[in-house]
Amino acid sequence: MFGGAGIYADGVMFGLVDDDVIYLKTDAHTAARFEREGCGPFTYDTKRGERVLKSYWRMPDRLYDEPEELADWANIALEAARRSAVRAAKPRRARS
Repeated sequence: MFGGAGIYADGVMFGLVDDDVIYLKTDAHTAARFEREGCGPFTYDTKRGERVLKSYWRMPDRLYDEPEELADWANIALEAARRSAVRAAKPRRARS
């Protein structure tokens, strides 16, 4: 997929680092916050072209100098990751 590193808490990946850039987990509840900050989703190149991973968005650069607000954003990303993990873990009904 890519050569980055994951950021985990309690066994849940809520961020990733690629090319010295931090991306945080988003979902339908949180993506607009990143958009308002002018951030974009994580992209990476494949043999078939560029891929966009809309569930991780670039962390606003200003947060590197604002550790308390960065902690808030990280907690929001962790909650999005937990919601995603719960959805993925729910068993699906068999088709009949």
